[in-house]
Amino acid sequence: MDLNNDLHKTKRIGLALSGGGVRGVSHLGVISALTKHGITFSHISGTSAGAIAAAFFAAGLQPEDILQIIKDSKLFRLLRPSFARTGLMSILNVRSLINKYIPHNSFDKLNAHVTIAAVDLGLGKLVYLNDGELDLAVLASCCLPGIFRPIVINGHMYVDGGILNNFPVEPLVGNCDVIIGSSCNHLPIVNEIRSFGHLIDRAAMIAINANLGAHKDLCDVVIEPHSLGGYGIFDTEAAEEIFMIGYEEGLKAIKGNEVLKGLVEEAKQA
Repeated sequence: MDLNNDLHKTKRIGLALSGGGVRGVSHLGVISALTKHGITFSHISGTSAGAIAAAFFAAGLQPEDILQIIKDSKLFRLLRPSFARTGLMSILNVRSLINKYIPHNSFDKLNAHVTIAAVDLGLGKLVYLNDGELDLAVLASCCLPGIFRPIVINGHMYVDGGILNNFPVEPLVGNCDVIIGSSCNHLPIVNEIRSFGHLIDRAAMIAINANLGAHKDLCDVVIEPHSLGGYGIFDTEAAEEIFMIGYEEGLKAIKGNEVLKGLVEEAKQA
């Protein structure tokens, strides 16, 4: 019996994906780098943009194909708030796009155990969605409060999971032997605020990073490109650049992290 082979087959590798708007495209680059070196995932958790990446990748789409879908459909433009409109908008216009590429619309038919973080607005608490209609769970996790109408699932109102947990590592703890985190919200030092949009983005990143350390501590490996700090959450034209930043950071991590080196070696022996 090949013990190394058995070890690789039974090792459960989890991947946690943060929210971060279009910066979340970097997750696809990270996934591309890791999977090309033989690393596969049994469990994936995500918030907001991380939930989108988790669902599409676990449905069997390659990271490069997901990037192309995002570019062709202008996905993040559809999720971008329009402050000129009155009242709350519906995010449900994105539902048909998800259904187009994931027609089975089911957690159970995904290639990995996927958990999506959202906030139950009525109960005022964080919830982890891992069954039911996949498209509604993804949209709930992306639903910016005050901009989009909450997503209603089984009589409960849900909004963006990033309000309470923008880096949902907890669903992987105890279920995985190795946890890899991909975070896209490094907070750079700035000397000026360029616009109202920049102000909102900066304030959001400060809030997100306030409790990020505790979530990072739950990971065995954290991949966090520092150069993403200069991109706003709605810089849709930079999607390809952001993908490549994630890819290069993934390759850098594989070369420099002992845990990832071990996983790559096990994959080669399998």
